[in-house]
Amino acid sequence: MEVYQADEDFKDENYAEKRLPRGEYENCTFENCVFANSDLSGGIFAECTFSNCDLSMAKLHKTTFREVKFKNCKLMGLHFDDCNDFLISFDFEACLLNFSIFQQLKLKNTRFKACKLVEVDFSGSDLSSSVFADCDLSGATFENTNLEAADLRSAWNFVIDPEKNKLSKALFSKENLLGLLGRYNIKVE
Repeated sequence: MEVYQADEDFKDENYAEKRLPRGEYENCTFENCVFANSDLSGGIFAECTFSNCDLSMAKLHKTTFREVKFKNCKLMGLHFDDCNDFLISFDFEACLLNFSIFQQLKLKNTRFKACKLVEVDFSGSDLSSSVFADCDLSGATFENTNLEAADLRSAWNFVIDPEKNKLSKALFSKENLLGLLGRYNIKVE
């Protein structure tokens, strides 16, 4: 049996031990909750906020995220590419997203603010008009990624091949231009 919850607050719950009931959660807040290694498959989260939560390694098969905000969350190793991609939309602030996968997703206008995105895979994704404000992109994979009009001015440690990605009207700073020139083996002093 699936549940429907709207406008509810969930605090200090450990869903790694007892599973969050499968169902639809609309305009709900999850604060200081643990979902690490849990199974969120098939769940629907619409206009929800997750604050100070740990969702690392959670299963997301056919999970729906619509207008979901993550703030100060640990989201390591998540396969966002397993989610239901219909109207998928996120906002990430001060999150740890290392080793997560966003392959082939349409994530236009997504905001990543003060996030660690080490070894994240964005291959084939549409990140046009997205913002990477104060983000660490060490080892992140960008291949056949649409970054048109994306803002990477304050991002660092990225390597993006201009010949393998769409970069028209993307924004970069003078300080991080080396991330676009790596394949040419040149030195800038």
